[in-house]
Amino acid sequence: MSASYNQYNFHKHTYCVFEQVGAEALQHLTLSYQSKSGSQYYFTAQGVYRVSNHWGRAANCKWQLHSNAAFTNHRTKIGYAHWNWFYRDNDHEKLYFIVYDASVKKVNFAHKDSPEFQPEFVLRTATHTAQIIKSIRQLLVSDAWAKYLNCENIEVLRNQIIRELITSHLGLAEIKRKFL
Repeated sequence: MSASYNQYNFHKHTYCVFEQVGAEALQHLTLSYQSKSGSQYYFTAQGVYRVSNHWGRAANCKWQLHSNAAFTNHRTKIGYAHWNWFYRDNDHEKLYFIVYDASVKKVNFAHKDSPEFQPEFVLRTATHTAQIIKSIRQLLVSDAWAKYLNCENIEVLRNQIIRELITSHLGLAEIKRKFL
């Protein structure tokens, strides 16, 4: 059973993906809290708006911002999250899986309680997830890793390897050996 989050506990060891919104969303709201780092929070009955110039790690939380192209020009961004978009976070449980969008070559992580989770995804700890994401990003920025592999189409091979990293417990070296 997942925890219920609100303005009193959302900032304690949680994972969340905020949706980026425009400044007009704050027009009729009153600032509820400002952190030492300068982030501003506006609480509503349904969720929280966060105004910040830093996303990702926030104190003991992992908060991502799903960017909207219309609002990306500013360093400080405004995000909104419904209270039920927050999930528990810790470093010892296997809570995370990897999401890869081949069309834009973007890799990220998500929480097992999020709607995107599918049973084929392997759950990992935050640390192990970060290691796999690092390997995937290296596959995306270089073709040198394919030098000695049997492949006709490097993009197809890249996607096969990434898919296997996401859906199996095999390491990158072990997966690449299959293509020698």
